[in-house]
Amino acid sequence: MSTGYQAPNAWRILFLLFVANLFNYFDRTIPAIIVEPLRLEWQLSDLQLGLAGTAFTVVYALAGVPLGRMADNGSRRRIMGWGLATWSALTAATGLANGFWAFLLVRMGVGVGEASYAPAASSLIGDLFPSRKRGRAMGLFMLGLPLGLLLAYFTVGAMVKAFDSWRAPFFIAALPGLLLAVCLFFIREPARGAADNLQEAGEPVVKPLRTILAIATFRWLVLAGLAFNFATYACTAFMVPLLQRYFGLPLERAAIATGVIVGVTGLLGLTAGGVLADRIHQRWARGRLLFSALSMLLAAVGSGAALLSGRIEAGLFIALFAAGWLFSYSFFTCAFTAVQDVVQPRLRATAMALFFAALYLLGGGLGPVAVGWLSDHYAQAAMLAAGANKMNELFKAEGLHTAMLLIPAALLVTMAALARAAWHFVADAAAMRGETPTADLSTLPRKTA
Repeated sequence: MSTGYQAPNAWRILFLLFVANLFNYFDRTIPAIIVEPLRLEWQLSDLQLGLAGTAFTVVYALAGVPLGRMADNGSRRRIMGWGLATWSALTAATGLANGFWAFLLVRMGVGVGEASYAPAASSLIGDLFPSRKRGRAMGLFMLGLPLGLLLAYFTVGAMVKAFDSWRAPFFIAALPGLLLAVCLFFIREPARGAADNLQEAGEPVVKPLRTILAIATFRWLVLAGLAFNFATYACTAFMVPLLQRYFGLPLERAAIATGVIVGVTGLLGLTAGGVLADRIHQRWARGRLLFSALSMLLAAVGSGAALLSGRIEAGLFIALFAAGWLFSYSFFTCAFTAVQDVVQPRLRATAMALFFAALYLLGGGLGPVAVGWLSDHYAQAAMLAAGANKMNELFKAEGLHTAMLLIPAALLVTMAALARAAWHFVADAAAMRGETPTADLSTLPRKTA
């Protein structure tokens, strides 16, 4: 079997895509850090705070599918460039919002801009690198996630403190994005299918959405992604306020601690995890997805243990939750790569757009609002159980802490769906390459050059 082709400019383009992805996650993380100042200034409930995150992700999901089709049929560099310029400009506009509904509308606009990026970038990576290297390539690209989170969590609190305003970070974040947008317009794109030695750049695909949804591996990966994004968006939306309310940390320390939980862990999880996933994939065709399924189990155990331990020391909670969260990053190096391996090159941007639509519309969109609603519900229950007739911050802390147990539960669902995707992977990957593996050989270890 052919080992595939790697574009000569692959690593240079990947670096630029990574930097843009870093600011993608930096920009979208700012609202999760300034939750408490926002809540107190505009007198918002946790449900409203969750709604702000949900509105962003719903728009992101709905806009992604048509933008993904555009990326499959047109210039990916232009779509990414204009998208980055749009979301950076609207990030600056967020700092001008004079009320909750204005804030909500502008964040929805940011969602449209960011929706253009991931499907086009993922499709481009699929054409830059052969299958045997896609795990580490996707891992390096997705390093933008933890580094973007880390940069945001380590600096936004300090910006708020220095300028005495939650608006300042939005203005500061917009500048590098506008500069990067210019660079994206000068990317030289490889031919579609080049990395897989396939020539189908000019072939039209009849009923593309039905073709993609007919792939069993893809359907199970969508379910896995839905549950995974439910957990990750719930975590990033409410971890800072949880550390503030339940463990009594000030905003700046809570933001840095969250950066350790969701950022530092990603540096190891995506770099070492991507290389390990590729090595496993070269020995067992299903190895990457099974490795990710096991990782989700460990992530659920770590995060669940931290939450079920109650009012332990803040440092111990952070260590336990971070240890579990480290393993969750295998999803990006394994599941994202598997989509590239089972979908023909001409449909990869559309497939990733559909994938992200489910992840964000039904996963990321529901995660924050579900935890927010349950937080208000359990806070009310705690107030009634105490015989009080007035809500206070102690009851809100108890309510949010209980609601966060949805996170490990969602990770267990992710584990089960990844295991099912692994079951179908060999046949679907062979079908994409035009091969027909035998039933017996598809269950055996597979070595590639």
